[in-house]
This record gives sequence, structure tokens and C-alpha cells, in this order.
Amino acid sequence: MNFIEKARIMDGARINRALARLASEIVEENHGVKDLYLVGIQRRGVPLAMRLADRIADLEGSRPLTGILDITLYRDDLTTVGASPVLNRTELTHPVENRSIVLVDDVLYTGRTIRAALDALLDFGRPRRVQLAVLIDRGREHRELPIQADYVGKIVPTKKSEIIKVLLNEFDGEEGVAIVERPDDPAA
Repeated sequence: MNFIEKARIMDGARINRALARLASEIVEENHGVKDLYLVGIQRRGVPLAMRLADRIADLEGSRPLTGILDITLYRDDLTTVGASPVLNRTELTHPVENRSIVLVDDVLYTGRTIRAALDALLDFGRPRRVQLAVLIDRGREHRELPIQADYVGKIVPTKKSEIIKVLLNEFDGEEGVAIVERPDDPAA
């Protein structure tokens, strides 16, 4: 589906600055990288987690553990996704027990994705602490669950009709964050 871009709110440089700030905040809050485990939520949370780990390594001289979490089967809207949902991989090669986990995602909206991620993560063990880092927080007025990010790149209040589109080189061949809308005319 084609969307109408209303505004470009971040370019590649702004994404990089936000990630550098988030990395610094994560290190400060966790007193370094000991027992730190960054877990990216499929899809766009994964490259963001890897980039954060690289920036933390630049700051601390040691790269935190990283993992990948697929939440597809934990979604509460799975029946609306389709008869054959696309499964991605979960890759948690280190135990989560007694670690400080930072879940990483691109956009925080209703909180349902994060609820699913928590359910999926807890199937792998009991972390000491779970925190949430997001590039974009659409604002608490959209929240359907009591979930709040610990680390936020940018707060972008939006209307319900608007969509935040995060573009990353790994998937889109370009970097940026845009506010888009569906066209009014369904034939458009």
C-alpha cells in the first residue's frame, strides 16, 4: 500500500544522534555492561539493538550481549494477522537468567508488542531486570497497556490515523523516520 508522507521527522544523522544518546543513558543506568543483554524485537528492533551495542562498545570498550526475539506467536491479534503468519527467528544464545535485559524496538504505540515481547522473553527464563528502549514513542494517549519506555530516542505525538514509518538501511536502503497516512481514496 502506498502511504502519503506528511513529515520527515528524523534523517540518518538524527537517528545516529538518538542512538548515541540512548547508548549513553543505558550504560549510565546499568553502571556499565556487566550482565547487560540487548534484545532486539523482530524486525526493526534487531538492527537498532545491534547499533546500540556497537555504540556501547565504543563507550565502554566492551560490547554487551545481543539477541533477537520473534514475538509473532505471542501476539494477541494473531488471528487477524492471517492463516499463515510469517515467523522470524529468535536467537538468544546466552541465558537471560539474572541479566539486565534491554528490549529494543523501533516504535512504542499501544504497548501490545512489548507485552508480547515480555511473554516471549520470560519463556527463556527470569531476568533480573527488563528495560525498554525505543527509537520513537508515539505518546501515552495511544497506550492500551500500562507500558512505558525507559529510554526514548524521540517522543512524537500522533493522531490515531497517522503511522510512524521507520526506515533503516538494513530493510529499506535509506535512513529516516516519517509520519505517513493512508490515502483517503481507497482506489488511490
